[in-house]
Amino acid sequence: MLVCPQCQFENLTCNKFCQECGTSLTQNTCPNCDSLVAFDQLNCQNCGAVAGIVWWAVIAPSDLEKASPAALLMDTPEFLDLQHRYKLLELVFTSGAEQCAIVLDCQPFQLSLLEAVSLQQTDAESDLEAKHPATEGQGLSFQESLENLAVPAIAKPYLALCGQFYPAIPAIHDAWEWSGRQVVLLEERSHFVPLIDLWRDADQPPQTMQILHWLYQMTQLWHALEPWQKQQSLLELDNLRVDDDHTLCLKQLCSNQPNETPTLQDLGNLWRQLFAESQKTQVDAIMQLLVDLEAGKLRHSEEITNRLEAIANELEPPTVDPESTLEELAELAIEQITPMTSPPASADISASVAPTRLEVPADLLADDLDSSEGDDMPTVVLPMQLFALEEIGRTDIGRQRDHNEDYFGIETQVQKLESPSGKTLHARNLYILCDGMGGHASGEVASALAVDTIRKFFKERWQEAAFTSTSLPDLETMNQAVQLANKAIFDVNQQNARSGSGRMGTTLVMLVIQDTEAVVAHVGDSRLYRYTRKRGLEQITVDHEVGQREIQRGVDPETAYARPDAYQLTQALGPRDEHFVKPEVQYFELNEDMLLLLCSDGLSDNNLLETNWETHISPLLSSQTNLDKGVSQLIEMANRFNGHDNITAIAIRAKVRPSLDHLR
Repeated sequence: MLVCPQCQFENLTCNKFCQECGTSLTQNTCPNCDSLVAFDQLNCQNCGAVAGIVWWAVIAPSDLEKASPAALLMDTPEFLDLQHRYKLLELVFTSGAEQCAIVLDCQPFQLSLLEAVSLQQTDAESDLEAKHPATEGQGLSFQESLENLAVPAIAKPYLALCGQFYPAIPAIHDAWEWSGRQVVLLEERSHFVPLIDLWRDADQPPQTMQILHWLYQMTQLWHALEPWQKQQSLLELDNLRVDDDHTLCLKQLCSNQPNETPTLQDLGNLWRQLFAESQKTQVDAIMQLLVDLEAGKLRHSEEITNRLEAIANELEPPTVDPESTLEELAELAIEQITPMTSPPASADISASVAPTRLEVPADLLADDLDSSEGDDMPTVVLPMQLFALEEIGRTDIGRQRDHNEDYFGIETQVQKLESPSGKTLHARNLYILCDGMGGHASGEVASALAVDTIRKFFKERWQEAAFTSTSLPDLETMNQAVQLANKAIFDVNQQNARSGSGRMGTTLVMLVIQDTEAVVAHVGDSRLYRYTRKRGLEQITVDHEVGQREIQRGVDPETAYARPDAYQLTQALGPRDEHFVKPEVQYFELNEDMLLLLCSDGLSDNNLLETNWETHISPLLSSQTNLDKGVSQLIEMANRFNGHDNITAIAIRAKVRPSLDHLR
């Protein structure tokens, strides 16, 4: 089975092109020049850029190789598997028992062995529940699931911990055993910035709160790695990396040396080494923490996290609004834990993940993961929390119009809670985009009137309600906001006795984000798109136009859009009364990092975004990318390839992490 990287459609192995979208299934696309590159080639033949899919391989040697390490060098194959899928590019030496390598995936669109085995197990369990309904909900414990997967021992710590601690622990792609060797493939993180480089940076040294956050992460990971005898992972400086969000990330899990058990004192020694690289004066309380660690006064990881939280509170004590409700005070008192995000698609081996929730077996949270008492413990469902939220809006007249009828508005209410374990946002934001129609001095009036009416409506409504996580507008409220905007424009048309094409109007797309929940309402052909790493680019709204109306009636798309009036709007705000306007309202959740894009048809026409999302939208999900510059580049692209209309875009970058507050 070949999974298309563009649309995720599952194709037969013999297919050369995706049966859904036509993407090549036999070649990669160069990210630099868009040339097609054979799977077994790392670099593009035209520009030299890296175009192949590479993985980080961790290889546990066979018993013979353990006895004679030189044997591993003498018997290094060209491929690491019998199927000749993973081609060895470079062997990397480490100080531990395992060896590491960078490998090229020569069949990147095929399911990995681990994914295939997992799907088989899921199907088997589904069949069992179908035949015996009484067994529904009585799934295997996580430890039993690992055993049934028949994966090598080297892979089990990754499978057990990645869901809870990603991105700190790398996502696993595949695992197998061959000729006595155990192999696990992970996402390749050599390009991540080494933690010690940031610590040494004299121009931009890390702030104290950032340092406390890293120390907190290490302490949490130390506790999680103890049952697996993998604490050495935190004591190798080269293994400590930092991602775009300045979150601590491990390149791999490193086994402890035989007959040696690292202690918290060893962790303290590493911290002292890191602080020695810093050019800034450290807080006395942190130095005292290191002294107490070295003296053995702190014997448990919980004692260290408590000290770190106390230091953070002394440096930046939490502020409390005197008018806060009891619920808000309770939220403020909750200590936040290490920021994490959902694993990428390559690591997703579960049947499904509930929206904005991460399912973690309760036995993973026990002190001893190997204890039989945890096997029957229930699954703990972890809600997601908002970690970062950015937005930018831009509008442009285009290259053929003499005035701009587009208009947009953004209203944000954000509260930030920061601690050594990271930061959490509580947000209630409103985004509105309108594309006016009706000619000079009419279209821009309609679009501005719609935006201002809706902003005023929500501003008054939110001033009356407390800032809580349960105030996402319901369907009635969203409809009421749209109808008020329609009435405001309709009344002006009536007062000025406008008729026919002289009646002004506007399209509308409106998005409300409340923490990790969102609701969108739209009228007309202004759109909302959503981009995630797992699903790519998706158009959330469906245009209100004649062509789409015909398709919904059963007409095939080619015939529907052959009509001369195919792109004529079937709905707009203003020309007619409330009986004509029926907005579509959709609710969804921010269950993974995503880029949301509201846009007028000046940007979306001619499938411009569907054609160029890999180069112009995908990079915007990274925190290292300037969102303002990215939106400007989108508008420049629209002017080059469309340019016939006004162009407006609002881009929203949302980052989420699982929340473990209620477990503390």
